[in-house]
Amino acid sequence: MSAPIPLPVWVDRVLMPASALATAALAAALLLLAIGENPAEALAIMLRGALGSGEGIGFTLYYATNFIFTGLAVALAYRAGLFNIGAEGQAIMAGIGAALMIFAAERFTQGLLLVPIGIAGAMLFGALWGAIPGWLQAWRGSHVVITTIMFNFLAAIVSVYLLVNVMGKEGSMQPETRLIADGAQLWTFQALFAALGIAIPATPLNFSFILALLAAFVVWIAIERSKFGFHLRLTGAGNESARYAGIDTRRMTVLAMALSGALAAGMAVNEVMGVQHRVLIEFSSGYGFVGIAVALMGRNHPVGVILSALLFGALYQGGAELAFERPAITRDLIVTLSGLVIFCVGALDQLYRTPLARLFTRRVVR
Repeated sequence: MSAPIPLPVWVDRVLMPASALATAALAAALLLLAIGENPAEALAIMLRGALGSGEGIGFTLYYATNFIFTGLAVALAYRAGLFNIGAEGQAIMAGIGAALMIFAAERFTQGLLLVPIGIAGAMLFGALWGAIPGWLQAWRGSHVVITTIMFNFLAAIVSVYLLVNVMGKEGSMQPETRLIADGAQLWTFQALFAALGIAIPATPLNFSFILALLAAFVVWIAIERSKFGFHLRLTGAGNESARYAGIDTRRMTVLAMALSGALAAGMAVNEVMGVQHRVLIEFSSGYGFVGIAVALMGRNHPVGVILSALLFGALYQGGAELAFERPAITRDLIVTLSGLVIFCVGALDQLYRTPLARLFTRRVVR
């Protein structure tokens, strides 16, 4: 199979995602017209719901926080030549790990020390759940795409068992843990701004958003400005090149998947420690799978992941507002519209790459 024709950076990272988004928008407009809705009015409602108020912006950034973490998880593994489909399962196990570590530490302290303990527990469990598929590929030849998909189901099964039989809240009719201690709960933006004397609407947005931006910066430094990042990218470029450079590709495979799982754990931190303050069944809500589209649209670059996550956060919040104001546009249809974006960004990537490569190659030749 021939290698793809290289594109200018701005074409690959800006024009191609914009083309995919435009195609998705056109398909969504046709779908709305088919059910008798005005696409322009629907877009206005979505924009107003996502960005037209302090509450809307807060919810948009809250959703974006989850997508930044899961998008970074997919992007980092992808730079190592690995397609991590398991961010969902890694986040689920990270939520379990955060709760277990907090509950164990509550016997010794009730203060702010619980926050780093919970984050460390989440990252540890997420990293372990990511490292196992990495080890299976590196040492046993099992393909990481298949194993990470399987580990999503395993994580769901394990979490149900633990929430029902081991960690479940006594007397609760649904699988969930008890509330974590107040000291382990992340600060909301409402509380942070209130400390400065500024009143903002109450939303789920919390300190995890700052952690997500910090994680993106650290990932950028690690991949683009460090020896580790050079080894990671060389491993992704091909095993022969990496081996020629003296890199232990099996070790890098396991390490990349472990770090990917640790990044996915950030989504669990946002939900368990920042919003729900307990572990609920299926708290991950599919954010891990959306992270795949976020990484692809962001061209697996931390800055692109942030911008793509903000777009998907706006789609989620704006879609909720649209479903509320237009009863004919059900929540299921909103999911379908979001799916169109994911389909165009992921499955149709080569549809845009080939003609754009021909166009810009022809210009260079001339």
